[in-house]
Amino acid sequence: MTKDTELVTRKADHIKINLEQDVRSALTTGLEKYTFIHQALPELDLNRLDTSLNLFGKPLASPTLISSMTGGTAEAQTINLRLAEAAQECGVAMGVGSQRAAIEHPEQASTFQVRRAAPDILLFANIGAVQFNYGYGIDQCRKAVEMIQADALYLHLNPVQEAVQKGGDVNFAGIAKKIEEICKKLEVPVIAKEVGWGISEKTATLLSNCGVQAIDVAGAGGTSWSQVEMHRAPDEFTRQLAATFIGWGIPTAESIISVKRAVPGMPIFASGGIKDGLDIAKCIALGATLGGMAGNFLKAAAISTEKTIEMIKLTKRQIEVTMFACGAGALKDLSQNLTKS
Repeated sequence: MTKDTELVTRKADHIKINLEQDVRSALTTGLEKYTFIHQALPELDLNRLDTSLNLFGKPLASPTLISSMTGGTAEAQTINLRLAEAAQECGVAMGVGSQRAAIEHPEQASTFQVRRAAPDILLFANIGAVQFNYGYGIDQCRKAVEMIQADALYLHLNPVQEAVQKGGDVNFAGIAKKIEEICKKLEVPVIAKEVGWGISEKTATLLSNCGVQAIDVAGAGGTSWSQVEMHRAPDEFTRQLAATFIGWGIPTAESIISVKRAVPGMPIFASGGIKDGLDIAKCIALGATLGGMAGNFLKAAAISTEKTIEMIKLTKRQIEVTMFACGAGALKDLSQNLTKS
């Protein structure tokens, strides 16, 4: 199998494995350690609570992000369009999966191109930062952004995933300097994103110094991509190597706190094991700007756009009821009502 063919096959495998296998981390998100203080007399009207915000010049109806998932296959095109239609209907942000396959095979670009279905949403393009050591640069970043008319670019960081893949791209030396160059040259904001092992305080400081304008912590506690790679490992050695890291990473709650401490003014996206609007509310209270989910939306989009809309609306209502029941009249008030159990 050529490297090109392997890339396309990997994308199809990722969708199938995420839908059919248990690929959860052995760690929890840490969000279960936090609860909101219930207020029996909230002095609020639930139906007048406002969950809207503005980010990168775009209005959002709620602090919900459809996290980066997929692209590069026919099935991925259907899923991405359904996600985008739902995001447009509900006024939430969305990220696409890694666009490397489409940059190297332009005929696959259509699997990522969702603007026709979602002209107004806050949309994030996505490429792997490690590719800067494998021939990528500002041209490929611009291609990724232009391909989907994105408002910002995710540079994803996935050292563990690459390390446990057979033939993974493992040269991360000198990547920070290259991220800095992209931040200076690219016309849209750059967002650094882990893929499920979290961002530490040290890494957040380094990324801030590079010039990134937001950080998606993508902490441990949800999908473990080492487990995904374990399910598609071609031999026993690689399978055992991937299986070793089921409990690796920084839990999502801890990562939000670490990044907030390192770069207090930077927008933080919380993802990694977020399962509902209550979790998103906890993340907002800990210092996040948005809360991202992938698995729930992937399962819904595999069925229909309507199911995805239903899931987004449920998530928004869960955030609203959380605000209502703890007496938080605005998103910023959630932090005053959170306690560690």
